[in-house]
Amino acid sequence: MSFGMAREAENVEAGYGAAATAVADGHPPGVAGTPHARARIDLAAIRANVSRLCDTAGSAEVMAVVKADAYGHGAVPVARAALAGGATWLGVAGMREALALRTAGVPGRLLAWLLTPGDDWSAAVAAGVELSAGAPWAVRAAVRAAQAVDRPALLHLEAETGLGRGGAAAGDWQTLVDSAASAEAAGYLRVVGVWSHLARADEPGHPSCERQLEIFRDAAGIARRAGLAPDVLHLSNSAATLTLPEAHFDLVRPGLAVYGLSPVPDLAGPSELGLRPAMTLTARLASVKRVPAGQGVSYGHRYRTARETTLGLVPLGYADGVPRHASQAGPVLVAGRQHTVAGTVCMDQFVVDLGDASAAPGDEAVLFGPGDRGEPGVADWARAARTISHEIVTRIGARVPRTYTGGSAPGDH
Repeated sequence: MSFGMAREAENVEAGYGAAATAVADGHPPGVAGTPHARARIDLAAIRANVSRLCDTAGSAEVMAVVKADAYGHGAVPVARAALAGGATWLGVAGMREALALRTAGVPGRLLAWLLTPGDDWSAAVAAGVELSAGAPWAVRAAVRAAQAVDRPALLHLEAETGLGRGGAAAGDWQTLVDSAASAEAAGYLRVVGVWSHLARADEPGHPSCERQLEIFRDAAGIARRAGLAPDVLHLSNSAATLTLPEAHFDLVRPGLAVYGLSPVPDLAGPSELGLRPAMTLTARLASVKRVPAGQGVSYGHRYRTARETTLGLVPLGYADGVPRHASQAGPVLVAGRQHTVAGTVCMDQFVVDLGDASAAPGDEAVLFGPGDRGEPGVADWARAARTISHEIVTRIGARVPRTYTGGSAPGDH
């Protein structure tokens, strides 16, 4: 299928309702945005990426993971676009994220998995949010919530298969399954899923993946022998969705790939995977000036000009999510060419050495985007900061307004 998408100019910031407006605008009420910068989100790219993932998933359903404010892209508009692209589930980490989507009127099956005893389990059960349980205490919390709201809880049992993070380990799995089966028999809950998470799916062919698959199949078998009949088994993240079809089971949970970014950057880039990056981060130059050779730049003078040159001041810094670790390394497109951050990234700004390029205050600097104009990509910033693409997009701060192109998902207006 073709992933060339028309560049509609329609802005769809409005129309999400009061609770969701803060998400769509990219900053909470009372926090002023910076008019000199923005993160433009292409909803057409989101829809096309999800459609691509649906094709790859085959008979498995697709859960679009929209945790962390949809990886910094805006949870409500992205959730709607993902559903329009073919996703039938949404996934978030925390209960508050799930309840915010429900408050905004976002439909579809919705799972929250990073839960604590202090969360509002009753509100989540009342809102039809599906919840994860990796230990008997979580089953008990779900039962109490179901009793409080007079509605059965919908539970996904999490198995520890090798990640060493959440979920019940092999020695505790039977106890978890038995407690859930007893609560289901009493009518307090229904076990609708069994799930786990792969540790090294971004290293295709790593033997740990096959071992985790084996443990996961065993865990699902134990659940079924206890009389449970979950709707879905799910294990795959973005990397496994794209590279490990035997891990698809009934449902896949792509996150990074929904946003058009490669979960296996050493193997393939977005275009090779049929994906299109959805976020473009830009700013307007705040200052442009000629300086002599030997001019120290920014804190610590880690950079000195080699000759007379032009310096451009980009009004974004680490308070906006530009990684300080990308000092002297982050790539930026200005005046039609890529340049590199000169000196230290500051809280609100950084400098680029433009050489003899013609530039003026107000000219656009593109930190990253899909590459249509030769601008850097998110992966380029990840390499510069020695981190992963997930961190680059999720850390874009509340001062940077989000704007939306590519049309709106059904129900937004």
